[in-house]
Amino acid sequence: MATPTKHALLSASSSSRWLKCTASPRFEEQFDESTSQYAEEGRLAHEVCEQLAAYNFGSITKRTYNTRINKMKKDPLWQDEMIKTAEFYGQYLWEKSMSYKEKPYVTQEVQVDYSDYVPGGFGTCDCVMIGGDTLHITDYKHGKGVEVSAECNSQMRLYALGALKHYSIIYGDAIKKVAMAIVQPRITENVSEETITVEELKAWGESIKPTAQIAFAGTGEFQPGSWCRFCRGKAQCRARSENFTALEDFKEALIEGKMTPPDVESYEQAVCLDADVPPVLSDEEIADLLIRGKDLMKWYEDIQAYALEALLAGKDILGWKVVAGRSNRAFTDADKAVAAVIAAGYDEAVVYEKKAKSLSELEKLMGKKDFAEKIGTFITKPVGKPTLVEQSDKREPYNPAVADFAGATQ
Repeated sequence: MATPTKHALLSASSSSRWLKCTASPRFEEQFDESTSQYAEEGRLAHEVCEQLAAYNFGSITKRTYNTRINKMKKDPLWQDEMIKTAEFYGQYLWEKSMSYKEKPYVTQEVQVDYSDYVPGGFGTCDCVMIGGDTLHITDYKHGKGVEVSAECNSQMRLYALGALKHYSIIYGDAIKKVAMAIVQPRITENVSEETITVEELKAWGESIKPTAQIAFAGTGEFQPGSWCRFCRGKAQCRARSENFTALEDFKEALIEGKMTPPDVESYEQAVCLDADVPPVLSDEEIADLLIRGKDLMKWYEDIQAYALEALLAGKDILGWKVVAGRSNRAFTDADKAVAAVIAAGYDEAVVYEKKAKSLSELEKLMGKKDFAEKIGTFITKPVGKPTLVEQSDKREPYNPAVADFAGATQ
């Protein structure tokens, strides 16, 4: 799966952002596109998935597959885990293809055009499968940070609209349903899926047309939110800044340890003697502040990262500087250092520590299926410590009674 050299202004992958913040596409244009090690690792993992799927469905020979994989293994970002995640992806596609009554049409890396609904809209489907009356598209995600649902997923629906258009010449009105799936093997073994009718998909496409037109024209409004996470301008966005701080509200704030006696007196009067404002926050106010505070911390981390990068680039951020952080000592040559310790008369058995690989390392080595079959009976998973999350989190509520007996021998 080659990395695209050109991206649509209103890309499917950023649609969850521009459908909310219609000013973001044109705002982002002033910031250079950048990549990261994680993004490049994802690119390489996608290529492995593409080659494995192509081999599984007979598009390339075993020899060609091995040649291409061996070439990828020379990439500095290569990880053996990529083979196992690709196998999970390939297995899902194979099982899905076997669910059709007749052999479906399957292809990888399909360039699609959804500009009938979004100006200049185009993108790439990782895998397209068509059989019977159903078009099935699958998207592979290599990241392990955030679990993504296929339900009501704007990226998947835009891809689906483009795929429908792409194959309409061949299949006409034969396709009645569209199935969409997101595979995230590094996060979960449960593949998220959604199936809707073609009519429902097209109706959704029509519903976002006005929003897409506004976003493309550059006449939209800023609307900060959780969707700011991957915006190129998130650290310098004034709307986001004002949303979190209303900086003017804090410019006169009293800083602990720097208050003068008159300041303290006036502060105490303002807080304690205001009859209209209770001195104790209600639980409802706490709930609201938890939401605001969470996003505030993310915003602060973003501007902190920008300031560090700016200072390293030679810019001046008034009142701030960059220093060397704490580091740990390390051997320049561990083997020679240990040899010197033994030569000094210390017992080799004392110098070396025999230690098994961690559970996660063994699982990567063996693969999840083999790992579960061979040593699953030797593993227990205690209940984690109580953690505060939003009500929408899919995990079950914490149960103290269950936690007390977690890991107990049956």
